[in-house]
Formats: sequence, structure tokens, C-alpha cells
Amino acid sequence: MSHDPLANARHLMACESVTPARGPVFDMLEEMLAALGFEVDRFVKGEGEEGTDEEAVENLFAIRRGPAGSQHFAFAGHVDVVPPGEGWESSAFEPEIRGDLLYGRGAVDMKGAIACMVAAVAEIPAEAGTLSFIITGDEEGPALHGTTALIDRMRERGDIPDLCLVGEPTSVNRLGDMMKIGRRGSVNIWLEVAGSQGHVAYPHLADNPMPRMVAILAELDALVLDEGTDWFQPSNLEITEFNVPNRAHNVIPGKATARISIRFNDQHSGASLSEKVIAIAGKHGGTARPIISGEPFLTPPGEFSQMIADAVKAETGVEPEASTTGGTSDARFLKDLCPVIEFGLVNATMHKTDEAVAVDDLATLTAIYRRIAKAALTN
Repeated sequence: MSHDPLANARHLMACESVTPARGPVFDMLEEMLAALGFEVDRFVKGEGEEGTDEEAVENLFAIRRGPAGSQHFAFAGHVDVVPPGEGWESSAFEPEIRGDLLYGRGAVDMKGAIACMVAAVAEIPAEAGTLSFIITGDEEGPALHGTTALIDRMRERGDIPDLCLVGEPTSVNRLGDMMKIGRRGSVNIWLEVAGSQGHVAYPHLADNPMPRMVAILAELDALVLDEGTDWFQPSNLEITEFNVPNRAHNVIPGKATARISIRFNDQHSGASLSEKVIAIAGKHGGTARPIISGEPFLTPPGEFSQMIADAVKAETGVEPEASTTGGTSDARFLKDLCPVIEFGLVNATMHKTDEAVAVDDLATLTAIYRRIAKAALTN
């Protein structure tokens, strides 16, 4: 099982693991890794914690130790998937090959990549160095009890990798054309303006919050946060919700709420942007409640990115573009452990109906991952 990426992928994809993932998919992955000599540590986080209603999340850390003092290279990823939705030609959790493609939820995001990781390390001898897997069941969800909990666990164990590769589907048009060497940060901010409800014919007896909310949003929308940097695109602020709970045409509402989302580069921090928004909201009589989901990070181009580029070119002839575009990933947490880069399958069908991966790409990605791991262990 563990030497064949296609078989691995089919086994993992057949496990229904809508976020947060637990149980069977981890059983399957543990079986694969234990057969290759990995020590597997599984734990559940989040269940029954006072003051929370989050569902329990399962995580897995697996390690196969090399000689004392050897390099430690980690693969990281997630086995939870988004809900399949309707309209699949075949069952989302019954993987099916049609033509040159393997269909099923998680094909590219990212059970396919994890299958390739397992197949890649199967042919690397234990004496080559220390290898590990950092796998969560909570990447597609709130990410409260997933990779952050794994990082805490690894620190307690003293198992800190020298380099880490996350298998997110980074390729755009063909396998190998892009790797992610960083990501922008993300902050969501909930805005509220309180007023006083009343009859529209007697405005002097009420306080309409909507003009003040409109003023807040207009000022925020007019902000130019920056012009981008050498490695990051310009930061952007988007209004994602505007709500006034008012079902009557003749009532001045008593409250207005809105939400904004900011994706930002390394000229800012989540705290600095939150302070700016809080000040603008306060100037117009409103409040702001930020939740920072990630800070920007960059693994500067260098030896690690060159290892990946060399491996990709050797197997595909393609020179991968180093990019920081796209959304967030768990690399935003893993960068606190060691240098981290993301590289994986073509992302065109991730989260879509009839998600699919090219069967040939599974074999090619396995070969790329094997080259990267070998290079990292001999670095």
C-alpha cells in the first residue's frame, strides 16, 4: 500500500473526513506510516473544553528517527476536507478513475499530496536522516485545535524539524509551475454602530446609526494600505457584510453592523491594522472587534527553495515560480518552527464538484517529494 501513491490516495479519499476529521482517515494514515517504521502519536483536541462549542479535532505526528544529529525534514498537511456539495458524477467518497483522472473529494486538497509523501519516504532508508509527518484534521475549519496544537506537542517532545514542506495544491496550470514561499496575513473585523430606534416621522426622537456606519465604511474603503513589495502584492481591504436588522419601512433602526476582511503583506501586522480600524470606527461613534487569523511570512529565496526548484525541474522540466499569492494555509503557523515552503498538485478543482487529480501527477509528485526529502536530509 505505502509504496503506491495511487493506492494510497484511493484509500485516504475513501475515508469520509469532512472537517473536523477524526477516526478512520487517521487509522488509515497510521497504518501506512507504521508499516514504514514511523512512531505515530495521535491525539484529540478541543472536545468538551469549557466555554467552547467546537467539535473535537484529531491530529497526528509521526516520526522516524535517523542517526543522532542527523537532519530532520518534515512533511505537513491536512486530511480534513470541505463538504462535497451536490452534483457529483460519482460519489465524492468513492474514488473513481475516469480517463486519466482520479475523482473524489480530497484528490488535490490534499489527500493526494499526502499519499505522495508517504510513497516518497517509503524508498528513503532510515539511516538517511529523520523524517516526520505533521498532519491535522482541522485546516479547512476554524484551525483552532489543529496545527497550533501539533506545534505545542512537538515542542513538548523536542521534535523540531530543520525544514518543512506543506503539500497544499500550489500548482496552477501544470504540476510544478508554482511554489509558495510565503503568504499574506489575514484579519477579519466586525463593526457595530449603536443608535436608538424610532419612527421615521419623528427623527428627533431617534438616533439613526446607518449614516455613521456608512461613513466608517466609506473611510475604510478609501484607504490605500500600500503599493506592494518585492514579494507581496498590495494589501487589500474588502467590505464583506453590511447588515441592518430592520423589517419595517417606517422604523429608524437601532443598530447597524458590518464586517471587513483585510489581506495584508509584511508592511503591516494584524495588530497595527486592527488599531487603525478601531480608531476610524471610534471617530464615527462605532466599535470594532478584530480576529487575526494569520500574520504575513516569507521564507526568502535561498537554499530550500532551490532544492524544490531543482527537484521539480529534474522531474518535469518546469521552473517553479516562487509566489506569495492566494489565501492562508497552516504554513502561517509552521513558520514559527522552521523555514517552510508549500508545494503540491494543480489547484484548479480544489473545493469544487468533481475534484480530480491526474493519475500521472501522483507518480510525478512522489518522485519530486522524494528528491526534496533526500536533498533536505543531506543538506
